[in-house]
Amino acid sequence: MKKIALLGYGTVGSGVYELVEKNRDRIFKKYNKGMALDKILVRSLKRYETLEHYELFTNDFEDIIAYEPDVVIEVMGGIEPAHTYIRHFLENGVDVITANKDLIAEYGGELLALARENGALLKYEASVGGGIPILKAIQESLRGNHFDGVQAVINGTTNFILTKMHNEDMPYKDALKIAQDMGFAESDPTSDVCGFDAGRKLAIMSSLAYEKNIKWSILPIEGITEIEPIDIENAKLLASKVKLVAMSRYEDNRFYGAVRPVFVNASSPLGLLDNEFNGVQLTGDAVGAIHFLGKGAGKLPTASAVYGDLIDVIQDIKLRPDVQFDNDFTSTKTLPCKAKWAIRVSGTNLMEMTQCLTYVFIDNKLRIEKGHSSSDILAIIEETNEEQLITKLNMLFSNPYVEKIKHFLILDSL
Repeated sequence: MKKIALLGYGTVGSGVYELVEKNRDRIFKKYNKGMALDKILVRSLKRYETLEHYELFTNDFEDIIAYEPDVVIEVMGGIEPAHTYIRHFLENGVDVITANKDLIAEYGGELLALARENGALLKYEASVGGGIPILKAIQESLRGNHFDGVQAVINGTTNFILTKMHNEDMPYKDALKIAQDMGFAESDPTSDVCGFDAGRKLAIMSSLAYEKNIKWSILPIEGITEIEPIDIENAKLLASKVKLVAMSRYEDNRFYGAVRPVFVNASSPLGLLDNEFNGVQLTGDAVGAIHFLGKGAGKLPTASAVYGDLIDVIQDIKLRPDVQFDNDFTSTKTLPCKAKWAIRVSGTNLMEMTQCLTYVFIDNKLRIEKGHSSSDILAIIEETNEEQLITKLNMLFSNPYVEKIKHFLILDSL
């Protein structure tokens, strides 16, 4: 009999409890192993007084320790006290499952090493992609591959907002308000709309894919707060959509990772993702590009990922127990490969700006599209890397008629 303690009972925690109770008999019949979730740690007991299983709740961590669980499931969120609690159990050889992306992105390498030292398992499938089993795919089904690329729409809040902006010609602030009213965005949406949530998830995926200690703090991160209706319209002109994409590449011991708004072909797998749906594309040397699509958040999708980890623990399945992240790599903050770019130039004299564009990019393939206003130019630049692009954009910005420049990667060119 596996004794399970649950730390946290919010949206995901209640979903985990439901799945454990619902499947208790089925798991016993299938694996001849029982499980009992008999302790739940919460901050305040009062809000749970009306629940039938109220006797399972405690607000004292010492009660959890005294219970002597075989498995601890942490769905509290945040860094502390979750970090302290998880360290305690790993140090004592107790298996831990967590959905805490903030914690894993910050301390994943340390906690995995601690688990390895003490013969415990640390599993965290639910920290990325909700119900999409992306981490398990990297560790299990695709472990015969050397990975060189990750591209993902991995934040449901921003994808919902951008979908509203694209489909209903809605400005960012209005789309955000609807997302908040419908429960897709928090009252303080900073982590989502500024790209931090996607950055943490990208760091977790990249660390596993490349077996490197990728810290999310090294990633250049740009959110969607500066996306304007004209950017959405420019994307439509190119049969594209604006998506917040978390992407990384690893080649010749060189790492590039970033979260940024990009133009994605509207008919591509990532372009077809709307509203709260998430998608991840992995590129491996054996399988090529492979796609995972599904609901990236929510009570039961995320609880499903936690529950899947629990079944692995019950069966004592240890996936790639020898994986150790190292720091032997160099990183760059600009896309190193040649790509296609959409450039929006805003100013006071279209003829002067056009002439300047042509001069600055004389050595590149340049195409000027019809813009949506008398003060904007949409240009397409092909076959240049980002460092060279930024150098030329700085030259362009020195023109007195140029007031604003924005550049977007066109992702279907990679």
